[in-house]
Amino acid sequence: MNEIAAINPTGVAVQDAETMPHSIEAEQQLLGAILTNNDIYDRVAAIINPTHFYDPVHARIFEISAARIAKNNLASPVTLKAFMEDDEGLKELGGPAYLARLAGAAISAFAVRDYAQMIYDLAVRRDLIQLGRDISAKAAKVDVASEPKEQIVEAEQALYKLAEQGSSEGGFQSFLKAVTDAVNVANAAYQREGGLAGISTGLIDMDKKLGGLHPSDLLILAGRPSMGKTSLATNIAFNIAKAYKKGLKPDGAEGAIEGGVVGFYSLEMSAEQLAARILSEAAEVPSENIRRGDMTEAEFRRFVDAAKQLEACPLFIDDTPAIPIAQLAARARRLKRTHGLDVLIVDYLQLVRGGADNRVQEIAEISMGLKAIAKELNIPVVALSQLSRQVESREDKRPQLSDLRESGSIEQDADVVMFVFREEYYKEREKPGDHDLEAMAKWQEEMERLHGRAEVIIGKQRHGPIGTVDLSFEGRFTRFGNLIQPWQQGGGGETGF
Repeated sequence: MNEIAAINPTGVAVQDAETMPHSIEAEQQLLGAILTNNDIYDRVAAIINPTHFYDPVHARIFEISAARIAKNNLASPVTLKAFMEDDEGLKELGGPAYLARLAGAAISAFAVRDYAQMIYDLAVRRDLIQLGRDISAKAAKVDVASEPKEQIVEAEQALYKLAEQGSSEGGFQSFLKAVTDAVNVANAAYQREGGLAGISTGLIDMDKKLGGLHPSDLLILAGRPSMGKTSLATNIAFNIAKAYKKGLKPDGAEGAIEGGVVGFYSLEMSAEQLAARILSEAAEVPSENIRRGDMTEAEFRRFVDAAKQLEACPLFIDDTPAIPIAQLAARARRLKRTHGLDVLIVDYLQLVRGGADNRVQEIAEISMGLKAIAKELNIPVVALSQLSRQVESREDKRPQLSDLRESGSIEQDADVVMFVFREEYYKEREKPGDHDLEAMAKWQEEMERLHGRAEVIIGKQRHGPIGTVDLSFEGRFTRFGNLIQPWQQGGGGETGF
């Protein structure tokens, strides 16, 4: 390597027993172009960094050049000579004269981005080979402390980190592009009969408040236990999957034109329990009867028919407990690649695992990770969340933003925060004694008023109003529905969906 290799942009060294994939020529061309014209550095800085170079001397030349250019100083063979005169690696290549030969041999400044991309791709290949060797070595070493399942998780996390590198090549975009994107979103909403820019939840009043579920939004659905968080999430998931229609989108790409493919992380319930809930709702058979097998012939027939209809629904369930956020993201990417993905639901946020030791930092890492997934995959992510017990100690049990458990970062990262609240649940527990007839009559009147009603309180919405959405709730079928208001009544009472 004492002489400049012949300039050949495809001069990739093939991997044999010793050599890893690399291209000395591409590295030389890129460095020579930067030393000749420092402005070229800005065109490649987003793609590569010193660690991507195969030759350690080239890595140091790039690093020193980058440091000088960042300070608005000149990086040239002459200025770099002072920093690298004692560099042993450079001496092996012919000393400071090598820098001058690099600059002199650079012939194609226009192709630098291609060279940079090539250097980056080869570096990723080397990392993949090294990762494969590490996985192989760990698997071969039988160690009590290192279970195979843990090794798989570690390998997935390492691959995820590798995939994350270089994925942030975005940078600034012109205002014209941003305006065009905004007009396209508005046009999509205008073209739809319902006037929704996002995906319909199947709940009319909720759609009116939210405008549907918008791509790249993180929506938090929070509530105390037994409020119906999971029920509402499964209802929304089922509605979206049931309405799925494939076709050409306005941008010409193929995808969901109605409804969508839903990914559901069920960290609390098994996939079978979740499926039973959805079937209970679809077949109108109480979920406890399904569990016990206590069904009439008509109910069982409805149950089987509902199961047949649901077979074609693009609803994918992952019930891996305590899944790490990195693995959750990797699996979501895989689902999008293989089957498509339009909405992701996580039940629930506090059961996802983060890497931090401190619980508050861990929750912050998880909420930031979920928001990152929403933006990267350009889909809405609905994450369920527990609320702290302080709700129970208040007279008014309606949840507030301050009740979000363990971290303010959930509220900060979320685009929408919603709370599920059923007053009937609390009123039921205030039943007076049978001897107090007046109190009992008042309680029964209150229970009748509250029966089968639920509220979804929108406590935060970045792009729309806050307020309350009234829904119907049928506890037997764990089903939320649209509530017909008194002024809308004519032909019936509450509707499902």
